[in-house]
Amino acid sequence: MVALTFPDGARRDYPDNITGLDIAKGISPSLAKRTVAMALDGNLADLADPIEKDARIEFVSRDDPRALELIRHDAAHVLAEAVQELWPGTQVTIGPVIENGFYYDFARNEAFTPDDLPVIEKKMKEIIARDKPFTKEVWSRDKAKQVFTGKGELFKVELVDAIPEDQSIKIYKQGDWFDLCRGPHMTSTGKIGNAFKLMRVAGAYWRGDSNNPMLSRIYGTAFAKQEELDAYLKQMEEAEKRDHRKLGREMDLFHFQEEGPGTVFWHANGWTIFQEIIAYMRRRLKGDYQEVNAPQMLDKSLWETSGHWQWYRESMFAAQSAGDDAEDKRWFAIKPMNCPGHVQIYKHGLKSYRELPIRLAEFGIVHRYEASGAMHGLLRVRAFTQDDAHIFCTEDQLAEECLKINDLILSTYADFGFEGDLVVKLSTRPEKRVGTDAAWDHAETVMQNVLQTIAQGNNRIKTAINPGEGAFYGPKFEYVLRDAIGRDWQCGTTQVDFNLPERFDAFYIAPDGSKKTPVMVHRAICGSLERFLGVVLEHYAGHLPLWLAPKQAIVCTITQDADAYAADVTAAARKAGLRVDADLRNEKINYKVREHSLAKVPVLLVVGKKEAETRQVSIRRLGSDKNEVMSLDDALKLLTEEVPPPDVKRERAAG
Repeated sequence: MVALTFPDGARRDYPDNITGLDIAKGISPSLAKRTVAMALDGNLADLADPIEKDARIEFVSRDDPRALELIRHDAAHVLAEAVQELWPGTQVTIGPVIENGFYYDFARNEAFTPDDLPVIEKKMKEIIARDKPFTKEVWSRDKAKQVFTGKGELFKVELVDAIPEDQSIKIYKQGDWFDLCRGPHMTSTGKIGNAFKLMRVAGAYWRGDSNNPMLSRIYGTAFAKQEELDAYLKQMEEAEKRDHRKLGREMDLFHFQEEGPGTVFWHANGWTIFQEIIAYMRRRLKGDYQEVNAPQMLDKSLWETSGHWQWYRESMFAAQSAGDDAEDKRWFAIKPMNCPGHVQIYKHGLKSYRELPIRLAEFGIVHRYEASGAMHGLLRVRAFTQDDAHIFCTEDQLAEECLKINDLILSTYADFGFEGDLVVKLSTRPEKRVGTDAAWDHAETVMQNVLQTIAQGNNRIKTAINPGEGAFYGPKFEYVLRDAIGRDWQCGTTQVDFNLPERFDAFYIAPDGSKKTPVMVHRAICGSLERFLGVVLEHYAGHLPLWLAPKQAIVCTITQDADAYAADVTAAARKAGLRVDADLRNEKINYKVREHSLAKVPVLLVVGKKEAETRQVSIRRLGSDKNEVMSLDDALKLLTEEVPPPDVKRERAAG
């Protein structure tokens, strides 16, 4: 017998190997009809699976949020079946669920095009309407290889070989079509519904290796309800308009090129925004943090001590020195993180408990390898700048430091215009990690208590647990903000580290004269400044607040009679501290307005002969077709009162 505990706390005994479907039918036919899967001890499983041991059981309906992944997974299988019905001989490879959807990779002589997608969608709807049940079979390794070889599915044969010997080979069927898959799936194809859409096609190397064949990838998305799909598609349409790469071209901010893959070529306008963000962060850290700078490249031995060489090597750039002398032949790594360098700075000189906490901050450039297919403008690069800091403190100071970091993160996001709900996720110990279980237990307990305090202190905060997603050296908080069109972005982190200081023999002198290892807290607020700038651009759709705009105003002449006055206005505005240029070109004013509006200049100061005679300006704001005429002095007073960053305004208001 197996004992099953239901969500209401009831506990019942059932015969061994009874299926979830049999249990649902026994409770009520309507329950069985609306249930698409079950959860055993929180893990999704096929409803037809036999239950082999005591467990907590939940029945999952199609409207349950947990079913969304199953809907998308099933849709990927239907996509593959549709493609093979339409183009026999096409090989299917892998088709995982991803954030906001799914994809499937196919091997065929001719790549798919966007024109193929409506045809495939139509066939998918036919397959869904057939409402064939998903059934699972377990095959022997030899049978699976033989069947897939016979079908010409050579990629599937390779996948069978890659499955560990201790794992079974699962085959899922939907009618006559079948696929190698770990599962689980819903009960039938009809449960997918028609709230799906194929989004785009792309190329992808088999297993992400450029030495392997190029495959044709089809991306799709699916939702439980049509209105959810419609909302998502509207969001994607808006996101396309806000794409920071497009804005980067229009605003002349940055570019990328093949000779520097994943590294940003900053133009003057973009670098101005970048430096404004750094200046803002420096002001926020003043008085609490010491800004430092650690070397860009360090000997391999330091990274071996830190654990990065063992746990993070595949993401690091390394090089051997070129000297002929054997002693000079050393391996160096370009830093992927700032933390080991900060430990060395902390260790330089004896530290007393009276000096703690010591907070070291650095706007450090780091390099991490990203696959070429994963890079995406400013959002995913190989070289980026972190607004990084490391706090060395006692265990008694840890909770207070985490709460101070939390306050700084929340106020920073608000200053950049992210004032909606935030999610703080606690990521716990991963499978591969350093340190003792006891140290991890202690760190996670402290952070769980801090998380509870954070949630209680702010009704904007939602909390969540990410099991197994912590860093290899300690648990962490991840701060997820929401932008103007409802997308979530993970930016800030707070990571508690009981391991790195110990590995580097860092210590402080305790009140009793003994040596004690400090706790090290890693924290970033923006995270990657490049990525944060990209997020900010898309959040504002390029319509940056005045303090962040690279060009805060352009003085535009209507006629050449106003050129001299335009020069006076420009000089006066610059003297007042505004970033201003003049446009004296012999072009129509409407042309100038359109051009500078495309470049997202917040303010245009339009001057003609009349304004020159009266020493006035006509102010035109980005996104408005109205002009406001006022004296030059009043205009400059208005703009200079508006232009200070939010933190400066608060400081001035406080006196």
